[in-house]
Amino acid sequence: MEFYTEWRLLGDEHDGSFGNGSTLARGESVRNMRVKSEAEDCTVFEGAKGHIIKSYHKKLGNVIECKSVFENATAEPARLELLSSFAIKGIKADRIHRAASFWSAEGKLVSQDLSKLDMERAWASHGLRIEKFGQLGSMPVKKWFPFLVVENSESGDFLGVQLHCGSSWQIEIFRKDDFITIQGGIADRDYGHWSKTVNAGESFETPKAVVATGKSLAEVCDKLVKAQHPRIAEPDKDMPVIFNEYCTSWGNPTLENLRKTAKRLQGTGVRYLVIDSGWYKTKTCSDWFSGAGDWNPSAELFPNGIKEAADVISSYGLIPGIWFEFETCGSASKIYNKTDYLLSRDGCSVTAGGRRFLDMRKPQVWEYLDEKVLSLLKNSGFGYVKIDYNETIGVGVDGAESCGEGLRQSVEATRKYFAHLSDELPELVIENCSSGGHRLEPSFMELASMASFSDAHECNSIPLIAANLHRLIKPEQSQIWAVIRANADEYRINYLLTASFLGRLCLSGEIFDLTDEQWQLCRNAIDFYSRIKHIVKDGFTSVIDTNVKDYSKPQGCQIVLRELGNEALLIAHTFENGANPPVEKHLDGWRIKEKFGSDLNGDFRGCAYLLEK
Repeated sequence: MEFYTEWRLLGDEHDGSFGNGSTLARGESVRNMRVKSEAEDCTVFEGAKGHIIKSYHKKLGNVIECKSVFENATAEPARLELLSSFAIKGIKADRIHRAASFWSAEGKLVSQDLSKLDMERAWASHGLRIEKFGQLGSMPVKKWFPFLVVENSESGDFLGVQLHCGSSWQIEIFRKDDFITIQGGIADRDYGHWSKTVNAGESFETPKAVVATGKSLAEVCDKLVKAQHPRIAEPDKDMPVIFNEYCTSWGNPTLENLRKTAKRLQGTGVRYLVIDSGWYKTKTCSDWFSGAGDWNPSAELFPNGIKEAADVISSYGLIPGIWFEFETCGSASKIYNKTDYLLSRDGCSVTAGGRRFLDMRKPQVWEYLDEKVLSLLKNSGFGYVKIDYNETIGVGVDGAESCGEGLRQSVEATRKYFAHLSDELPELVIENCSSGGHRLEPSFMELASMASFSDAHECNSIPLIAANLHRLIKPEQSQIWAVIRANADEYRINYLLTASFLGRLCLSGEIFDLTDEQWQLCRNAIDFYSRIKHIVKDGFTSVIDTNVKDYSKPQGCQIVLRELGNEALLIAHTFENGANPPVEKHLDGWRIKEKFGSDLNGDFRGCAYLLEK
């Protein structure tokens, strides 16, 4: 296994193995570069024209952190069309594992033999085999997660990589002989419309990637996830329970509902009550998405101002939270037509799904958001902000030497604004949301205390998605909703609550309409969660055992085991035709100390077991 960097300059000769049009890797610049110096954590290459490429591969605990730096040491500008964050050659593997993602179905594991992808070596070594995947736009987890694990089934060795990239990205697997090469980073000119001019004496640094090795998929994923280092606000470090009122009001929050909800939550162990979308609606714009962007609290919903709502929530001992989608503006907002604030492509405002996009690179946009977002948070006493993002910019925007580079710069400016909010309000708890789970990648996760795990608010697939994300983000950051309805029976309530134990417990729904018996189940769940959340936070997910294939109509069962020293948390769910799952198989060496939930001898049941040795 050898680390290096794939890169390409405008005008380079393509590789001659039928790769032109499929890959920009293995081109003239890479073939002609030489090693200039070599250290334990960095190999320095020099190109034929004098360009310097620093390929970093630094060992940090259980992982290797990779990035590349291109330095233009010549007298002329250089135009990059490819610069990888990582490239590794000499890998022996016959199987790959990826994490697919569509809206409300995030993180489904896709495991494939390379032979099924027609990736065996050709009979002669001049035939290049390529598998390339990635994501274009400002929703980096819309089709695939920026994640790959390759497996050598003969030796039992696994190697995994996770990109920390919030904009367009790519990963490639290619081979000409018995070994494979993997490389990835910013989506290149062919795939992501990206090129970058680096002037004489300047340099350009890629996003980082993290690489881990191990003897199982679970081990590699655990190392990659634990290499994420989020900026968690102090009030959130003990993983308190959240209540979000979106599935209570569906974008129609009112002071009356907030007061009733806060009263029921008082003294229960829930810390946050979050006002979701719609708090800015007007008589002329009755939906929650078209009016987003001007961020003026609704005089109809909150005649005495939004601060009154925050004060009411605080009066019940809760931290008030509020929803924003501040990078976009709806068609009914005034800023929608303020084109000097908006992103464009080919001179036209980028418009999608009734939204346009603020150009986060511009100082006047930051000034506007400081006035509308930051000031509201400060002046009204909100300690929690949910940052949503419900459309994608697409392949790129104007304002840079390529539309892909314009996109990268715009997303980086958004990330800087996230950090700006934390700098201005260090105690602020930030929730990263993008139509649920479209930004569940490390560079955004490291800027937030937690994230919405999905928009699968009341779907039967919630336990499946929640378990998937153990491979990709920290469970302590994965906010899983349990929407409790007054017409739900005990089995349904326990099914949802036990699913929430796979991450951060978040309640929603009309909890003020629940019977005492129904609400007591929720209270019991909150108490049980307080005794298991250290395992959720620091444990190792050794088992995700499921036979479910179709998330829209799940059939079968799922068992998840997360271990921490002499304790463990086992969470089992049944779906249609999944009664009596093989829990005992995973209890070897453990004894049940406590459990919460329902018996598992029927469909759509959930039970959680606190185990000890």
